[in-house]
Amino acid sequence: MQPLSVSLRDRSYPIHIGPGLLDDAKIYAHYVDSRSVAVVSNNVVAPLYLERVQRALGRAGTREVVSIMIEDGERAKAWTTLDRVIDALLAARCGRDAVIVALGGGVVGDLAGFAAAVYQRGVDFIQVPTTLLAQVDSSVGGKTAINHARGKNMVGAFHQPLAVIADVATLDSLPERELRAGIAEVIKHGCILDLQFFGWLEANMAKLLARDRAALGHAVRRSCELKAQVVGADERESGLRAILNFGHTFGHAIEAGAGYGEWLHGEAVATGMVMAAELSVRTGTLRREDADRVRALVTAAGLPVRGPALPTERYLELMQVDKKASGGRVRYVLLEGLGRAALRGDIDPTLVRESIAAAAQ
Repeated sequence: MQPLSVSLRDRSYPIHIGPGLLDDAKIYAHYVDSRSVAVVSNNVVAPLYLERVQRALGRAGTREVVSIMIEDGERAKAWTTLDRVIDALLAARCGRDAVIVALGGGVVGDLAGFAAAVYQRGVDFIQVPTTLLAQVDSSVGGKTAINHARGKNMVGAFHQPLAVIADVATLDSLPERELRAGIAEVIKHGCILDLQFFGWLEANMAKLLARDRAALGHAVRRSCELKAQVVGADERESGLRAILNFGHTFGHAIEAGAGYGEWLHGEAVATGMVMAAELSVRTGTLRREDADRVRALVTAAGLPVRGPALPTERYLELMQVDKKASGGRVRYVLLEGLGRAALRGDIDPTLVRESIAAAAQ
């Protein structure tokens, strides 16, 4: 397939999508020829794909390839892990011309990207996402971060990759729970940007869950097209890009409140979208039948529609540190119909409490 493009002037880059791309030395060569490369991965992904990527990088003409392993899971997005990655880069004598390759899911991509953003004031990196969630969302757009005890992704930087190489064949080895979690971000794109795509998801959810290669390929490509359009218009989330956080204000509170790693990010976002759709109904911007369609699609994907049993005030406390907050007020991404979203900061807290209660266990 022809690569997509994220259009950001001198920071523009391609998104390569298709099966078998992990082994395609020609793609890597454009970015790594005669340069040293550090591949950051984890102990789940590396046994499956690291050797193949190393061989492809070698054929691409790299000067040297080193590998850096981190633990699997959300808890790896921490200062201690970042420090170990930086230490390994220094020990390998990686210079400012080095390229970091993030091989793994969203955690690896976020952490490796942040390491690239801060190492020696910034080095190049390539996203090689191996999970559905990373392929359709976190690998695109240049958001890199680690978590803080008070909130998810609170320490980070905007740092665009040289390229995204999404090999959809890696989804064959993805655990069922991770596949469903990735579908949450696919649903999000339909909810906020494309009613026709939302309808396609309703009709094709069974194919996605069965890992039909054509259906997954379409879901990845359409999600990346939609996100690339938004990122190209608003790289640093000063306006439009905030709608990509539909469900995330509630979802991040779920992740932090339950303890990082207890809920997968996509699971928390799924419930967060149900809460946000409920809030949209209560503020009068969304029809009840459309909120019911959101809940039904999340349910069809096998994702949770009810949050953990946290006190409502705990949800509100955790949402106060949301990155979209402005002037001390939390701003929510609401639906103004399926396929249309807007950021609102004038929401009655009582309606928020009611929406949480309606979707909490």
